[in-house]
Amino acid sequence: MTTAELTRSLSLRFGRIDRVWIAVALIFAALAVLASAQVPASARFTIEALIGIAPYLAVSVAVAAFARASGLDHQIGRAFSGNATRAILLAAAFGALSPFCSCGVVPIIAGLLGAGVPLAPVMAFWLASPLMDPEMFILMLPVMGFEFSVAKMLAAFGIGAIAGFATHILVKGGAFADALRPQLTKGCGSGCGGSSALKTEKVVWSFWSEPERRSAFAGEAKTTGLFLLKWLTLAFLLESLMVSYVPADKIATYLGGGEWWTIPAAILVGVPTYLNGYAAIPLVGGLMDLGMTPAAGLAFMIAGGITSIPASMAVFALVRGGVFAWYLSLGLLGSLAVAYGFALYLAVLA
Repeated sequence: MTTAELTRSLSLRFGRIDRVWIAVALIFAALAVLASAQVPASARFTIEALIGIAPYLAVSVAVAAFARASGLDHQIGRAFSGNATRAILLAAAFGALSPFCSCGVVPIIAGLLGAGVPLAPVMAFWLASPLMDPEMFILMLPVMGFEFSVAKMLAAFGIGAIAGFATHILVKGGAFADALRPQLTKGCGSGCGGSSALKTEKVVWSFWSEPERRSAFAGEAKTTGLFLLKWLTLAFLLESLMVSYVPADKIATYLGGGEWWTIPAAILVGVPTYLNGYAAIPLVGGLMDLGMTPAAGLAFMIAGGITSIPASMAVFALVRGGVFAWYLSLGLLGSLAVAYGFALYLAVLA
């Protein structure tokens, strides 16, 4: 076999392997050479994190598959596609009340975009959803207090609504004509398109009675499940390295006090940190006990919820580069605005 033929053969063979899984393998290979003791620790951390989030992802994938098979996605699309102001406010409110985390909401978002829902209300829902839900609010009250909990609830709705209206203005000006990546707009993966036979004027609740709808449910569940599995595996692997080399108890040392830079610093720390809303409650509560200011704690939670590594990777894999950059900008600016507003509120009361 010539060198050219060997190169072509290897290219075809590795071309069948997803690049995300290749990245995971390369990271473990690098750890084996540079820090062999970290390999089992990172593997254990990644597996345990995947097991921990599995119930939430299973629910979100099942909801997305059901919406696809029953035609519910098109009904939701109609509800979010009417008057822009009403749709954006409705999406922000629904997002703040929904039980989905930043990663679990991804298949729902893909289904909405695939069903033709405008990007503005989708963005409002996307940013509000991981920040708050009723159960999270109840759990926060005894740890964070009433003022902090209400501030985060208002932040979820406010960031979602403002992001929706800002996106609507840009879309009206011609931006973000195609939100989904090209590979997600072909076939039926991740909630996109699909057979017109599945479009209906009413929801087909008993979708399992029709073979085509059963097939659509299974295909959607498999595609979105594997999509999230590969990206979350990579994300949790990267998080394991951050947890190992950035001790949480050192964070408060740099985020205590009331200096102006503590809030931006909290956001910079929160961005690469995966914090679903429930795990963040005791961690941030403990950091605040160590000296982190409430405003910095709020910025840390919001930035971690919206722009954490797993959430960002899922968004990056789903939408085009321009939409991804806009998503990150909204999350970062929203975190800054909310935190400084909360700091000003506390200063006025003091």
